[in-house]
Amino acid sequence: MAGQFYPSNREALTKALENYLGPKVPPAEVVCDAIACVVPHAGYMYSGHVAGAVYRRLPPSASYLILCPNHFGNGQPLAIMSRGYWQTPLGLAPLDEALAETLRQNCVGITEDVEAHSEEHSLEVQIPFLQQQVGNFSFVPLAIGAVGYEDLVELGQGIAKTLKSFSKQVFIIASSDMNHYEPDSITRSKDQKALDRIVAFDPAGLYDVLRREKITMCGYGPAIAMLTAARELGGREALLEKYATSADAGGSRNSVVGYAGIIIRGPGSTV
Repeated sequence: MAGQFYPSNREALTKALENYLGPKVPPAEVVCDAIACVVPHAGYMYSGHVAGAVYRRLPPSASYLILCPNHFGNGQPLAIMSRGYWQTPLGLAPLDEALAETLRQNCVGITEDVEAHSEEHSLEVQIPFLQQQVGNFSFVPLAIGAVGYEDLVELGQGIAKTLKSFSKQVFIIASSDMNHYEPDSITRSKDQKALDRIVAFDPAGLYDVLRREKITMCGYGPAIAMLTAARELGGREALLEKYATSADAGGSRNSVVGYAGIIIRGPGSTV
């Protein structure tokens, strides 16, 4: 997706990331007990500033579990990749084979599947932020397709079981945009209802309000699985770091997409 959702030139990408991340935050502003987050995945010109507001305040982690929606329905409904690297203009990001194997053991339905990731942008756009901000890390990509609420809860519980026993620190990233293609005022109103449920650590309430209010949050699956896991891991607070719509970046106010950046705090410092 380099050249489409983010710059394909290394220098241009680095400059864009520096702009979205801003100056290095002082230690007091790092959320040192963060265990998970929600970040958007639109083109950087629209949502990069929201993602950057989150990434700049996160402590570095040795490994990341990145959950994303499967926009096109390719491949398996719960699809990971275990071996190799993902490449961006900033270099290679290695996959965490040990973490992937443990997830397969603890999470029913997870399948090794490249096809689900082959055209998916929502996870890939997170990698340059981590390369710029963290440097050395490994990760597991997990694309979540059309599965039911109980399956998402079961996935979240399996993720929590994995992270409780895994030998390295693992941070969970849920990639999601918010409501799509309605007027700015309607999108902001709908998104607030969804955000209220996320901040309340209420995955069931989030699922219900999305259906009831017809909120087109594309990454609801990653968000529900992440919230379930975070509760099992002792999550105690969700900080809404930044919210915006595509209109804030100069897009039309008649048809917008919402973007939210949320940091989940855990029971204590993880660094």
